[in-house]
Amino acid sequence: MPRPSSDVAFTPAVKAAQTQRGSRASYAQVERSGGFATEVDDDLAAFLAERDSFYLATASAEGQPYVQHRGGPKGFVHVLDAHTLAFADFAGNRQFVSLGNLSENPRAFLFFMDHARRQRIKVWGRARVVEDDPALLAQLTPAGYPARPERVIVFTIEAWDANCPQHIPQLLPAKEVHAALDRKDARIRELEAALARQGG
Repeated sequence: MPRPSSDVAFTPAVKAAQTQRGSRASYAQVERSGGFATEVDDDLAAFLAERDSFYLATASAEGQPYVQHRGGPKGFVHVLDAHTLAFADFAGNRQFVSLGNLSENPRAFLFFMDHARRQRIKVWGRARVVEDDPALLAQLTPAGYPARPERVIVFTIEAWDANCPQHIPQLLPAKEVHAALDRKDARIRELEAALARQGG
């Protein structure tokens, strides 16, 4: 019987912790159905198309973890096929920790958060850096975005899972808040004008 895809996260040590704390039975049920999802479906594609931010986790050959924020316009993470994501990597602070880690350890993790709707997606897989494909870089570079693309990071999905909304604070993008306030203010002006015309 093939190993469930959730084993990418549920190592023997994790399963032992689940057993000790009473959650193993529910996750064993997940494993019997094959584990986590392994392909991009329509829901995941739609979720990614709305994201303008995520976190990329890598680790050195010795296992030292590192998490780096990546941002861009909505949809800057592209679905290349059912098993592959990719994005243009923009110039940053020149530390190159993620790139160095990926040069010796391709295992990586993507963490996407939608605070407004209190949703989060976790994606396990392997990442590789592509620096010699100008056509792919051009394809993935967002038009009009004020950043300098330097390379492409291609991510092969091994498994992904959606978390429950528990403990996620609901935060709204400033642009959406300002737009809502502008609409409210416009409506108030309309009502005030209508009252003035009626002599109120």
